[in-house]
Amino acid sequence: MAILKFRVYLEEDESVYRDVVIRHSQSFLELHEVILKAYEFDNKHKATFFRSNDHWLRGREISVEQYDKEYKAPPLIMSETTIGSEIKNPNQRFVYLYDFNKNWSFLVELINVSKEENPKISYPSVVRTEGIAPSQYGTKGLLGPKFADIEEKYDLTQVSGDGFSEKDEEGEDVGMGEEGAMEEGGEEEV
Repeated sequence: MAILKFRVYLEEDESVYRDVVIRHSQSFLELHEVILKAYEFDNKHKATFFRSNDHWLRGREISVEQYDKEYKAPPLIMSETTIGSEIKNPNQRFVYLYDFNKNWSFLVELINVSKEENPKISYPSVVRTEGIAPSQYGTKGLLGPKFADIEEKYDLTQVSGDGFSEKDEEGEDVGMGEEGAMEEGGEEEV
């Protein structure tokens, strides 16, 4: 059984990508789900693949369902279409669109075909992650949800002056005089 490895790039930033492996006999629906998992997106929106050429031009569409829009040809349905049936060349490419309002666009490229199945992997699976994935619904704080707890515990909103202590490096008090100049024991600000 052939194992296909795809590199899934974020269209706006090719340094952000995920490598996923999937059996050639698995469906595009399973590929769709592993891509969402790889980028930590939910599965609440419309999605579609397009068969593509080397220049990322969109060809035949492979959708979750037939949407209310005009098609040049009726789309293939993800759950009924196996990955292997749409591989036409060794460097096959697909364009994957998710959430037609936000218009998340991913470039999906076949980078390896293997005959050996790894018994330690359950297919489909994410095997490599590069770069920080964007947040699906806006900015994603690098500090995460625990920062709010730290901020509350230490009350980081109550900072004196410009956020600098009123003590110098040796722990001695340094006062501010007229015009913001440092008084004795301190150095002038640069």
